[in-house]
Amino acid sequence: MTIIQHNQYMELALAQAALAKAKDEVPVGAVVVYKDKVIGSGHNLTRSNNNAMCHAEMIALAEASKNLGSEKLLGCTLYVTLEPCPMCAGAMVLARLSQLVYGAMDPKMGAAGTWVNIVNNPSFNHRVQVLGGIMEAECAAILQDFFRSRRDQPQQNKHGVVSKRS
Repeated sequence: MTIIQHNQYMELALAQAALAKAKDEVPVGAVVVYKDKVIGSGHNLTRSNNNAMCHAEMIALAEASKNLGSEKLLGCTLYVTLEPCPMCAGAMVLARLSQLVYGAMDPKMGAAGTWVNIVNNPSFNHRVQVLGGIMEAECAAILQDFFRSRRDQPQQNKHGVVSKRS
């Protein structure tokens, strides 16, 4: 695939991230591509669904599996705006995803080589090809803007006490 094609699919992932941001979710978006067709997409819904497993990647992988009629995603590429966490990276290995393309690195939780490398762990029976840094500046910017705006907003706890986020 060319860099132009990678950018086109990452643009779709960024559109998913914008949907998450509009819902006050951490703005991460993902799309799964098979034979040049998007077969799964998702954005973070952890807060909306009160479910820590509702990461963009998990939602996109589940939709792709449903659309393919298989739990195996051989031949599929996942585009995601942020390097996956350990949970999502593990799901990619279990799904036998062929390729991961991500935008921004995650030095705190990145499990595709930045913090830990789950997707290419030699102990596992499957490895995922990884290409990072696609539209990195754009992917990082949506996250930075989101967290900057949250730090600047007053926060109200469940008891009605207002304080500035730290």
